Amino acid sequence: MLEQRLYRHIDWFLLVALVILCGIGVAMVYSTTYDPAKGASRLVLTQLWALVFGLLALGAVIWVDYRRVADSVPVIFAGLIGAVCYASWFGATGGGASRWIDLGPFNLQPSEFARTVVALALAVLFSQRYRGPHTAIGWLWTALIIGLPFLLIAQQPDLGTAVTLLPVAFAVLVFAGLPLRYVGFLVAVGILITPVAWTYGLEDYQRQRISSFLDPEQDARGAGYQQIQARITVGSGGPLGKGFLEGTQSQYNFLPVAHNDFIFSVLAEEQGFLGVVVTLGLYLFVILRGLEAARLAKDRLGRYLVVGIMAGFSFQVLYNVAMSAGLAPVKGLTLPLLSYGGSSVIATLAAFGLVLNVRMRRFTN
Repeated sequence: MLEQRLYRHIDWFLLVALVILCGIGVAMVYSTTYDPAKGASRLVLTQLWALVFGLLALGAVIWVDYRRVADSVPVIFAGLIGAVCYASWFGATGGGASRWIDLGPFNLQPSEFARTVVALALAVLFSQRYRGPHTAIGWLWTALIIGLPFLLIAQQPDLGTAVTLLPVAFAVLVFAGLPLRYVGFLVAVGILITPVAWTYGLEDYQRQRISSFLDPEQDARGAGYQQIQARITVGSGGPLGKGFLEGTQSQYNFLPVAHNDFIFSVLAEEQGFLGVVVTLGLYLFVILRGLEAARLAKDRLGRYLVVGIMAGFSFQVLYNVAMSAGLAPVKGLTLPLLSYGGSSVIATLAAFGLVLNVRMRRFTN
C-alpha cells in the first residue's frame, strides 16, 4: 500500500493535464465518428473503456516502486518480444498489417508498449556504471534492446511505430553520457545509409508517401489525397473554428481516418487557432512537467527512464502535428491521448504512471 506521505508528492498538475487531454480526445473521437442518422459511434465507448483501463494501469504502476519494476526488466522485455511475435504471426490483421492480439471485446497492440519497455531497459542498463554508452558491452546490449523490437515491429509492417523507438534510445544515450563524437558518427551513418534504406528498406507505398509529401499534386486523388485534405482541414478553421460537429471535412468524410492519424486536423477545423493553442499548450505543459520529473529524480535509473519516456512522447506529438499540417510525410503515428486507439491510450497513461512514480519517490530510500 502507498505510504500516506507519498500522496503529497504526486504531481497532481501533470495528472490533471493528462486527464484533460484524454477528455479532449474523447470529444474529438465523438465528433469525427458521429453519424447524424445513427448518432454516436461505438468507437466512443471503446475509447472511454480504454481511458478507464489506462487510468487503472497508471494507478497500478504508481503503486509499485519503479526500482522494483526495474528489477523485473528481463521478464518485461521478454514479454514484449513474445507479444509482438505472437501479434505478427497469429494476431488480427487490418490494413495489410498484423499487429494486434484479439482479446475478444477489443484488440491489443503490443508494439504501443515498446517505447516504455525500451526506455526502461536502457535506463536499467546505463544506470550500472560498468555498462555505460562508452563501453563495448553497453553498445552490444543497446543494439539488442533497440534492434530486436525495431526489426520485429517494422516487419509487421509498422515502420512508424518502430521509428519512435529511435528518439527514445537517442535521448537515453545522450543523457547517459554518450560522447559528442559518437553522436556525430551516428548522424553521419544515418545520412550515408539513407540511399540504401530508400532503395532496399522501404516498400513501394512508403516511398510513394514520401514522394507525395514533396509534391502532393502529382497524385492528388491517390497518394497525395490525405496530405491535401489535411492541409485544407487545418486551414479552414480560422481563429475560433467552425464549432463542435460542424467541421465539413470530417462530417462529410473528405478526410480519411480523421478519428485516428488526422484528429489534430479536425481539432483545428472545429476549434480553430484558439483550440490548437490550448491543446498544444497542454502538451507543452505535460512535456515540461515530465522533464522536471527527470531533473528531480533521485537516481540515474529514474532520470534515464523519464527522459526516454518523454522523448518518445514528444516525438510522437511533434510528428503527428507536423503531419496534420502537411509539414511531414503521412505516417501511421497517432496523436497520444487524442487519437482513437485503446492500446495507445493505455500504454501512454501507463508510461506516465512511471513518470509520476519517479517524481513522487524522489525523497524515499
